[in-house]
Amino acid sequence: MFYQFYALQHAALQPSRAVAEAVRTLYTNPLNPFTETVFGRTIAASAELFERTTRQYGKPAFDLPTAKVGTQTVAVTEKIVWAKPFCKLIHFERDLPAERAPDPKLLIVAPMSGHYATLLRGTVESMMSHAEVYITDWTDARMVPQSEGRFDLDDYIDYVIEMLHELGPDTHVMAVCQPSVPVLAAVAIMEQRGDPFAPASMTLMGGPIDTRRNPTAVNNLAAEHDLDWFRSNVIMQVPFPEPGFMRDVYPGFLQLTGFMSMNLDRHIGAHKDFFMHLVKNDGDSAEKHRDFYDEYLAVMDLTAEFYLQTVETVFIEHRLPKGTMKHRGTRVDPSAIRNTALLTIEGENDDISGLGQTQAAHDLCTNLASEKKSHYVQPTVGHYGVFNGSRFRAEIVPRIVDFMRAYGGPSAGRAKPQVVHSQDS
Repeated sequence: MFYQFYALQHAALQPSRAVAEAVRTLYTNPLNPFTETVFGRTIAASAELFERTTRQYGKPAFDLPTAKVGTQTVAVTEKIVWAKPFCKLIHFERDLPAERAPDPKLLIVAPMSGHYATLLRGTVESMMSHAEVYITDWTDARMVPQSEGRFDLDDYIDYVIEMLHELGPDTHVMAVCQPSVPVLAAVAIMEQRGDPFAPASMTLMGGPIDTRRNPTAVNNLAAEHDLDWFRSNVIMQVPFPEPGFMRDVYPGFLQLTGFMSMNLDRHIGAHKDFFMHLVKNDGDSAEKHRDFYDEYLAVMDLTAEFYLQTVETVFIEHRLPKGTMKHRGTRVDPSAIRNTALLTIEGENDDISGLGQTQAAHDLCTNLASEKKSHYVQPTVGHYGVFNGSRFRAEIVPRIVDFMRAYGGPSAGRAKPQVVHSQDS
């Protein structure tokens, strides 16, 4: 009933939000003599802050109409090239000169952990300068009718394999955070089968391969409870009139509440600063706040079966590092990986996937040649700095690009790129 109460509360506040928006419009209208006064800006700021903190945020757009490729700016078109009920594969097709040599194909597997794939907008934008980028656009579970069936971790792995088949040989795959486990499992399964479409390289970024290493607050929460606790406390049914009415889900607003509570002081401070920026008429700073929280507060639901299977497999029983993980009844064996090169990237201050958790993938890929393995720790960044921000663009992207070019396409087989190992460790 909690989800239903949440939906009713949101609906009940709709008239108040409408009034707040009307007040904000009135006190930002240039014809209103109070608009340029501290009084007027205070009223408008109060109204906007109320409306923004009580609204439900919809799915953002990628909004990437162009890409910088070399010295040129080229047009970009979003195209859906593969689709199933719980995911669409988006290709960011660049309008490149016909004579240009093809760039590597890169499949970015976005997290299915509460936020939309647009959280990786900066990742996509940076990689489009160097690669033909595709990204998994996971569907909000509350928007999928029950008639479409279930979706669990096994299905997730199947989706990744199908997308790699769709893209063909010599594709590179990048998993950001949560999908590191299913992507590693998918590649292992493909190598076990001798699949010719196994990716040329695999980049795992800030992922929970082995959460026993440097456990974070997120990891400890899972370790302190059994699966029945999660089933009883965080699984709810989608309320009417959503398309997924009565589907069992892990609601996105619960995930968001958990993440915000980890840094509550920072979020409260950010909203106080936003209010003061509006009062002081500091438009640029206020707009940066809007851009960040429009993305951060937009959340999606996960199917209950996917969430519970992931919690049990990854965070409670640690099946992948223990060698007991199975997919459709067959054991997942990372030691079967012999061809797909492996790059792992971590943030020094990551408080979601602790230092060493992603690096653990190297210990599992025992039959992968050492020259095909690289690990890098980015100093001074947290979880989001691993895949976004200035340090990502300046220091991480070049390493990923060099790694892909070394192990795929016409340049494959050249000397392995030099990669700093955890601050030279």
